[in-house]
Amino acid sequence: MPVKKTDSIYLFCDGACSGNPGPGGWATILASEEKGVMELGGHERNTTNNRMEMQALIAGLEKVKSSTHKILVFSDSVYVLRGISAWVHGWKKRGWKTAEGDDVVNRDLWEILSELVKKLGNSRFEWHHVRGHAGVVGNERCDEIAVAFSKHEEVDLYRGSWKDYPYDILNLPADTSLPPMKSGASGPKAPVFYLSLVNGVLQKHKTWLECEARVKGRPGAKFKKAKNNEEEKSILLSWGLDPKGKS
Repeated sequence: MPVKKTDSIYLFCDGACSGNPGPGGWATILASEEKGVMELGGHERNTTNNRMEMQALIAGLEKVKSSTHKILVFSDSVYVLRGISAWVHGWKKRGWKTAEGDDVVNRDLWEILSELVKKLGNSRFEWHHVRGHAGVVGNERCDEIAVAFSKHEEVDLYRGSWKDYPYDILNLPADTSLPPMKSGASGPKAPVFYLSLVNGVLQKHKTWLECEARVKGRPGAKFKKAKNNEEEKSILLSWGLDPKGKS
């Protein structure tokens, strides 16, 4: 078991979402020798799991932004950890575009998060990856809080001394390094989406099932899969539509 670092802040964070998008919750645990332990949580009515993961980290950093201690972040989200420690730098240089030229998803939260990290100082952070639902005590407690908030259930948030905290958050795996990044990876791929045109009315769908349900049995209906904004423009032009005038 790791020895407690008395000059550090331990920050555990997690997010939960039902439906993705759907009702979501987030949770954060802050622990330090000086301030003790504080649990935080919140919810949003319609959100995504990634946004809740990011919101959990943002909420935690907002609480410690006046501190001068080292910050040890523990999360099960490779998306958040890789994004803030690596991908965000390229996104900024490209004007918040991915390497493929698409808009960065969740840009609003990435801007807030990157500004907090910048103000606190990149050198003060340690980024640790823990597997979700693998018995990591701090992560499991965050998951419990986040799920409860996503369901609007009552949850008692602890705030008090570390010695009286009932969860052994220093019970950590030996390896908390990020999984190796695949060669050439520069960020999460933009999600595939589907376009349908029925009776002159254009719609965009997140899944093929939604698209299929709209076009099936409709004479003259058109549909196409797109991977980015450029493909979408090309498809609309081929259908005789003005990309700028699409609804």
